[in-house]
Amino acid sequence: MLSQVSSGTLNAKGATSRVRRSTKLILFSAAVFTFAAGLAGCGPSGGPDSGSDPNETAATVNGKPIKMEEVERAIKQQAQGQETHLSPLELAAARLQVLQSLVEQEVMFQKAEKEGAMPTDEEVTGEYNKRKTGSGLSQEQWDAKMKEIGETEASARLTIKKGLAIQKLQEKITGKIDAPKDAEITQFYNNNPEAFKNKRGAQLSAIVIDPRDNGQGDTTRNELEAQTKAKEVGSRVMQPGTDFATVARESSEDPDSKMKGGDWRYFTEEEMKQAFPPGVSDYIMTKMQNGQVFPQLVPFESRYLIIKLTRKQETDEDRTLETPGVRQEITDFLSNSRKQLLAASYQAIAMNEAKIENFLAKKVVTNPNELSGARPAVSPTTAASNSNVNSSPNVSNAANTANAVKPTNSTANTSNSGLITPNPGTNKPAAMTPKPAAAANKTGNSNK
Repeated sequence: MLSQVSSGTLNAKGATSRVRRSTKLILFSAAVFTFAAGLAGCGPSGGPDSGSDPNETAATVNGKPIKMEEVERAIKQQAQGQETHLSPLELAAARLQVLQSLVEQEVMFQKAEKEGAMPTDEEVTGEYNKRKTGSGLSQEQWDAKMKEIGETEASARLTIKKGLAIQKLQEKITGKIDAPKDAEITQFYNNNPEAFKNKRGAQLSAIVIDPRDNGQGDTTRNELEAQTKAKEVGSRVMQPGTDFATVARESSEDPDSKMKGGDWRYFTEEEMKQAFPPGVSDYIMTKMQNGQVFPQLVPFESRYLIIKLTRKQETDEDRTLETPGVRQEITDFLSNSRKQLLAASYQAIAMNEAKIENFLAKKVVTNPNELSGARPAVSPTTAASNSNVNSSPNVSNAANTANAVKPTNSTANTSNSGLITPNPGTNKPAAMTPKPAAAANKTGNSNK
């Protein structure tokens, strides 16, 4: 999806490291994978070459079994069709990683049950329907994808129930956090002056055309189709009187930007230089006016972008504690940091108290020489289907798939699939973890 960065997020050098640590620390990291994302992004089927019994118990948490069926289903959802490219060694690593997250999930779900933090049936149904609608799939497509990834409505509803329960427990525990005092707010401001500078840059919107068939309502499935569509859509938005947001909702192949009418985020000038091809940043900052569309397609992370300049800031600007929004930014940051720490501590205690038996890990330890590190051969058909330029960049590095196969946030997040997700191997880390603009840079619903 488009990089989700709030334009009010603090970004001092010291604060940045804390922000990054806290954002990586999932509240109650017993993560429940968002099955709607798996549905939307699942590629051609073929589950893991498991060789495992789906009814076999992979682990137990206080006597409650976690079956291999759950592990395989999570891998299938998260690998998005790339699981067949994993060697036995990589697949074993992926299973252990997924299982650990499922164990954490079960521990926290059991704690939620004891604390009475359980969702109602109506809440579960509402969230299920929300995800189903948000997937953009027809009923027939939805049913087919559910079957493809081994999901049933009952198992999907249980996943949602656990996620909502853990979220409610999180809210109950972290509700004990007091708001920071004025002295703390002032001290944080004084210690992090760089966090309150508005850098010269631009607020951008984007229509995204993705040549890869991600099963997310894409109409382009290869490089040629993507180029053709991108040129057609680009010509359309250049016509006088055309509403960019309307075209984005109709044509963007990223669920997040599609829903938000193409609205993306604020880039500093330096971030644009790192993220986009040479000349793009200079053209935006020196040649374009607010509301204009960049006259060429912009390649970005194996996709094509049609970019609109929403707003441009010509000069750097310092903000003070009296600048609207600054105190609230600091308050939110300090409160959320404390909640993250409390949540992590609570989970650590819960994991320590739980009786956990990981039978899958024991099997690996008992039979360490049964795992081959060789990557399975790719059939001619599979190789041909992946021959398009940039059509499936992760295939060339299947080891990354093993690292990526793990449940995501336990909260009821429904926009967990989509476009501009940084490539783990990108040589532009600064562009992918940009310095967010401050509150003065907010434009409508521009926070991503």
